[in-house]
Amino acid sequence: MSDVMIRVPAEVRDQLAAVAEARGTSLRALMQDIAAQTLTPEQIRERADRTRALLAERFGHEVSEEESAEMRRKMREATAAHRVALAQVESSR
Repeated sequence: MSDVMIRVPAEVRDQLAAVAEARGTSLRALMQDIAAQTLTPEQIRERADRTRALLAERFGHEVSEEESAEMRRKMREATAAHRVALAQVESSR
C-alpha cells in the first residue's frame, strides 16, 4: 500500500491525533476508519435507490420527490443541531 500526504492545518492534525489517541489507535488507522465509514455521493444515491425500491416492494409506498426533499431538509437540520451541540460541549471544556 502506498502512502499519500494530506496537508491540513496544524489544528486539524492535532484534533485528529487527539481523537486517535482517545480511541487507542493510530492517526493512520483513524483516517482509514473515517474513509471506510464515509459514503461517496454515488454510494449515497445507490443506497437511496435501494431504499426506495424496498419501500415500494415491501410496503407499496412510492417515495415522492417532495418527501425526499423534506427528509433531506430534516437531516440537514439534525446535522446542524448536532454540530452546534458538539461545539457547545467543546467550548465548555
